[in-house]
Amino acid sequence: MATRHLYLVRHGAADPFGELTDVGRRQSELVGRRLAALPVDAVWHSPLPRAARSAEIIGAFLPEAAVLEAPELVDHVPHVPEQAPPGWAPFFDGYGAAEAAEAERRSSALTARFARPAETETHEVLVTHAYPVAWLVRDALDAPPARWLGLNCGNTALTVIEYRDGLAPAVLLYNDMGHLPAGLRWTGFGAGVRP
Repeated sequence: MATRHLYLVRHGAADPFGELTDVGRRQSELVGRRLAALPVDAVWHSPLPRAARSAEIIGAFLPEAAVLEAPELVDHVPHVPEQAPPGWAPFFDGYGAAEAAEAERRSSALTARFARPAETETHEVLVTHAYPVAWLVRDALDAPPARWLGLNCGNTALTVIEYRDGLAPAVLLYNDMGHLPAGLRWTGFGAGVRP
């Protein structure tokens, strides 16, 4: 039975203009080293510069893997709930029917392309953003659509999902930062106390 192994990686830390910082480049190198022992077939990335540059750095550690752009991985709100959960109303202020329809279109394209078994055994790295990672985890767990909210992940944190025919997806890792030294962890999150 063929398995599709997806290694989801949020891009490295970036500046306000979307370019990787020195920290983001170092984070990308470290996750690339972590993935280097795997038989990766492709490194797919969002078209946004912070993800494209992270994928380029990661791909240097995976010389057998093609580094390719996938528009489905672009940073986007994957679902606009009809009624925002408590505390989330300001986040969705200004989102109407058109934005909700666009969110559904984009998230459907993302899951149709990547959240399914493959014809042959594959190992694919997806370099994307926090919201698409949250959406794919939510989808794998068959959780309600609004559950993507609050599933944040750190820069270059690793999430692994496996897809097999006839079986529910398996989330093997979520937001794993074991490849990062303490000073490079928890970037991409708001201020707070972290372990």
